[in-house]
Amino acid sequence: MATTHSIPSVDLADFTSGDAGRKAAFVQQLGKAYEEVGFVAVKNHGIPDELIADLYNYVQQFFKLPFETKHKYEIPELAGQRGYTSFGKEHAKGYEAPDLKEFFQFGQTVEDNDPISEQYPPNVTVDEVPAFTPTFFKAYRGFETSGKYLLQAIALYLGLDENYFDGKIHNGNSILRAIHYPPITQEPKSAIRAEQHEDINLITLLVGASADGLQILDKQNNWVPVTSLPEQIVVNVGDMLQRLTNNRLKSTTHRVVNPPREMWNTSRYSIPFFLHPKSEMKLDALESCITAANPLAYEPITAGEYLDERLREIGLKK
Repeated sequence: MATTHSIPSVDLADFTSGDAGRKAAFVQQLGKAYEEVGFVAVKNHGIPDELIADLYNYVQQFFKLPFETKHKYEIPELAGQRGYTSFGKEHAKGYEAPDLKEFFQFGQTVEDNDPISEQYPPNVTVDEVPAFTPTFFKAYRGFETSGKYLLQAIALYLGLDENYFDGKIHNGNSILRAIHYPPITQEPKSAIRAEQHEDINLITLLVGASADGLQILDKQNNWVPVTSLPEQIVVNVGDMLQRLTNNRLKSTTHRVVNPPREMWNTSRYSIPFFLHPKSEMKLDALESCITAANPLAYEPITAGEYLDERLREIGLKK
């Protein structure tokens, strides 16, 4: 039985206000929410409403294109990291059945001659929707900025230098993913559009999905619906941050369930921003997070090695 309780809400303006008291209160609220729930809704996140509306508009235009057109943007050797991935290619770790979705991924654009640019494939430009690529680029930068502030607050909560993550995420391997869950046309094999999973990255920023369906698993093992609140983004902890903090901050298990039968004919769109560091960032557990009560739980690994391992586990890399 799903219980409904709202996820904690924080106001990013408190952190950026220049007021030491408001900033400290924000750090505590955010850290506590991540220790206890793993998901938080963020107000005043700095990504303009009109940009979000444009993003959804162009995403819907893209997914309405004929399959033959979309398919030319599917580049198998990029393992889904850029461009289009067709329906049924990805599955959750530990599950055989593919998720009921198609998606498009947009990655980092290096603008400061950083040699790291050689690690990243170029983004795939969609010719049929001219505003698609520039809008994705603008949104990507907006999410990077909001994500940087949130990670600064997390660093302070963990007793690290405020700028601990800044250099690690500058020109990082983050991904902006547009997902389309098409209408359900026949009795589905599963009641789940996207099977339960945890995200791979440091944090995920999700801007309003077009329909309900997202659920998180709370600490009492109840599935709790998360509805996107107007003017807020939902931000959750991913596995990389969980590893770094030796499970002090928990990566949240979540899934997308099918709508009620009368809504089967509707599409669902969702645009998460997966904030990744540079591949060389070490995810070795922080000393401060290893205690007698919480002994070291993970082997050392870099972000790049970890991402590679997980892309194989979910079927995007062979």
